Amino acid sequence: MKYAIVEISGRQFWVETGKYYDFNRIPTELGKQITLNRVLLLNNEGNVLIGQPYLDSVTIKGKILEHLRGKKTIVYKMRPKKKTRKKQGHRQELTRVLIEDISIA
Repeated sequence: MKYAIVEISGRQFWVETGKYYDFNRIPTELGKQITLNRVLLLNNEGNVLIGQPYLDSVTIKGKILEHLRGKKTIVYKMRPKKKTRKKQGHRQELTRVLIEDISIA
């Protein structure tokens, strides 16, 4: 099983080829190819490579499928005994990326 751990927008994701993942909004057009080069770890059929902090020889190619918004999160702030209440909703802007290839140079 071939997988990699990648850092994207300050978060770390376990990615495999042929699967899609929702990342924070990446400002590019739909259908465009992107390259992920901040690879922290690569497991290639039991051969594990660990970066210090990144692996320079590994690139991951992906394709942007769609831009979407995540589930609504309710933010509710209340101060007791002050009659102060604030209810606010938030939906995170996301980009769905299909991982096509994990290559070792």
